Amino acid sequence: MSRKKTVSSRRNFIKNTLKGTAGAAMLAGIPSIVPASVLGKYAPSNRINVGAIGNGRIARDWDMPGVIKQDTAKILAVCDLDSNRVQSAKKWVDDYYIKKGQSGYNSTKTYEHYEELLANKDIDAVIVATPDHWHVLPAIHAVQAGKHVYMEKPASLCISEGRILSDEVLKSGCVLQIGSQQRSMPQFKKACELVRNGRIGKLHTIYVGLPIDKPEESTVEKEMPVPLNLNYEKWLGATPYVPYTEKLVHPQNGFSRPGWLRCEQFGAGMITGWGAHHFDIANWGMGTENTGPIEISGKSDWPAKEALWDVHGNYKTESLFANGVKVLASNDYPNGVKFMGTEGWIFVTRGSYSATASDPVVKGKNAKALDASDPKILTSVIGENEIHLVDSKDHHANWLNSIITGVPNIAPIEVGHRACSVCLLNHSAMKLNRKLYWDPVTERFKNDDEANAMLVRSQRWPYQIEKGFNVRTMI
Repeated sequence: MSRKKTVSSRRNFIKNTLKGTAGAAMLAGIPSIVPASVLGKYAPSNRINVGAIGNGRIARDWDMPGVIKQDTAKILAVCDLDSNRVQSAKKWVDDYYIKKGQSGYNSTKTYEHYEELLANKDIDAVIVATPDHWHVLPAIHAVQAGKHVYMEKPASLCISEGRILSDEVLKSGCVLQIGSQQRSMPQFKKACELVRNGRIGKLHTIYVGLPIDKPEESTVEKEMPVPLNLNYEKWLGATPYVPYTEKLVHPQNGFSRPGWLRCEQFGAGMITGWGAHHFDIANWGMGTENTGPIEISGKSDWPAKEALWDVHGNYKTESLFANGVKVLASNDYPNGVKFMGTEGWIFVTRGSYSATASDPVVKGKNAKALDASDPKILTSVIGENEIHLVDSKDHHANWLNSIITGVPNIAPIEVGHRACSVCLLNHSAMKLNRKLYWDPVTERFKNDDEANAMLVRSQRWPYQIEKGFNVRTMI
């Protein structure tokens, strides 16, 4: 049986099984979690088989736990360029299933190269929880291989690659969901619905508050021998070769916050790290999820050129959208999103929730995840004929349900690409320290060669991301 027929058969089996049960709601377009009683407690052939590409901090703290608990999924394989992390992830998965009653379970497959994982015809979907510079290529190869994808944000580190990825996903017909889990947190949906339905009058300004990284004081790191358990050459991917040091990659012991997050070679700092979350909510509240700003300006502090950890420091940016709304972002604002209208304001944040131990949380007795200029705004009921946004009680379950039912997921790739684009446009303005003019249709800067040069990144062989390439040339 062909790969497509296998996936289709499993999906049809689940759909047919669900008819007349909880699945009826899903098939009607209402996301829901499929109960174990429908699929059978341990029936792998009826579940979505998932492979986890990237077995670091986010995968271990958030994505693998979020998927493995779902009755609609089974984690079948793990993959990482660090063999120690692969074996640790395998043990984590094996132990989970043993505790769930599968005595002697030891069958989680392990891979160093994600290309080999994608060639496994038993795998239906993958989690991509790699470092930021390794998001796009595995995701493109996955959908080309017919696999559905849950990909951590940001969608890309340059707008041109994000566009290629979005186009490839659309062409493939596969489901790709971005890990923008704030969309599945009730206060963010409620805030955006209230704004979209005019409860604060005409929206004119949005304040986005993000944390920042404070680069280490020491700016010199000695080259270290590459650990035998790490495929460092491939870990660098398309980025230029630089000598190895542990603070450049990830800790060899444990899963604390890795150094690559603070290196521009592999990320853009908190402007994408947290910006991908909060700018996404700003877009959701404005209804600009499939477009972008037209003017962007910004400035930032930067570490010394010789610093290993060289992402931005204190910053301020301003983005103007065609609807007249200004989005102001800075680390000086409270962490969250504040919508300002002609008749009041709404502020929304995560409150005390954190996906990982290093996430900032709101503290204090008066800390609120959702607040407004007038408490009555928050108790306003959204009418039947008003705008109702997609409802998701669980981000990972929403992804799996989308695969099963075909109902669009709550954070599709084009939405993730556009939110990420706002982050990257802000980053470009911070780098150039001047106003930029953007065309969200062509996705190019207007009459600005220097800024347009920032729409692409290093393409070191053989990890290039180009339009028209195919996964078969890589496996």
